[in-house]
Amino acid sequence: MKQLIEYVVDRNLPQVKEEEAACIDVINIAFAHVAEGRVIWEHPEYAEAIARLRRLNPEMKILLSVGGWGAGGFSEAAYTGEGRRLFAETSMELVERYGLDGIDIDWEYPCMSVAEIGADPADKENFTLLLQELRGAMEAKEPGRYLLSIAAGGDSYFVRNTQMDRAAAYLDYVQIMTYDLRGGFSTAAGHHTSLYATPADLSDACADKAVREFLQAGVPAEKLVIGAAFYARTWTGVCGRDHGLCQMAKSVGTGGHHYGELVEKYINKNGFVRYWDDDAKAPWLFNGDCFISYDDEESLGYKVDYLKEKGLRGIMCWEYGCDTSHTLTAFLRGRLDR
Repeated sequence: MKQLIEYVVDRNLPQVKEEEAACIDVINIAFAHVAEGRVIWEHPEYAEAIARLRRLNPEMKILLSVGGWGAGGFSEAAYTGEGRRLFAETSMELVERYGLDGIDIDWEYPCMSVAEIGADPADKENFTLLLQELRGAMEAKEPGRYLLSIAAGGDSYFVRNTQMDRAAAYLDYVQIMTYDLRGGFSTAAGHHTSLYATPADLSDACADKAVREFLQAGVPAEKLVIGAAFYARTWTGVCGRDHGLCQMAKSVGTGGHHYGELVEKYINKNGFVRYWDDDAKAPWLFNGDCFISYDDEESLGYKVDYLKEKGLRGIMCWEYGCDTSHTLTAFLRGRLDR
């Protein structure tokens, strides 16, 4: 069975609906952080929410995700054997304290300080060594019991700055963040979470390219998970040619406009028209000035069909709380099981 994995921001844990909990195979709790080399997540107030999820779906795995955009401390912790041991020990302390099933590492990004965090050329090797240390700590507790995953950047920079063939040996799976493929760095409006590239686009970043690069880097297909966005990227001041697709904007692609908001206020509403790019297998909205890129049921259907065709492990989503329409989780479960 192909897996459905969803990130859930910790404050949203109590809001996971019963019928949707039954659909999800893995929840990644976002986020723990690294402080002075230790992994920190002090939220006893969510213990009951975790216990409730266990009751609703005893087969569900619940992992603690460490990191996120702008979350530092990884490079420094991974730099020495002592630092890696402390990272692994404090990770496992949290897993045991909250009765979790493993750890998800969201280090954005090894060897790169673009998120204004510490980085070092040695991150390339130390990333692998950190995962090795974590796997060792997990196996020492209970062999075969715990899951270890990563969230990986969805373009070539990530495989260039890691040793994915070696890292994959310690991982149960790799979640490729095939969203935010353009946005805060780009003044060209376009798809941020497309399955394929658009011929007219300056950028060829897309889910298919990412999968091919991770496969070439040595990650087995059965350990690869592609990403889905429950939120949009938005550009303003966009040229109206081709309904804004691949046109220059007066802004970069900002976040916001969760899927629930799009359904309520934007999709074929208030002057916005939904368009479909059959090359990219992706929708967008345009009102003559504002371009909005997002995933919907049609694009997600193509992603699920793709992962089945390629023999991938499944699909993961950022983030549960963004879909206040409460339609995408059930849709994905049904399509995965079809």
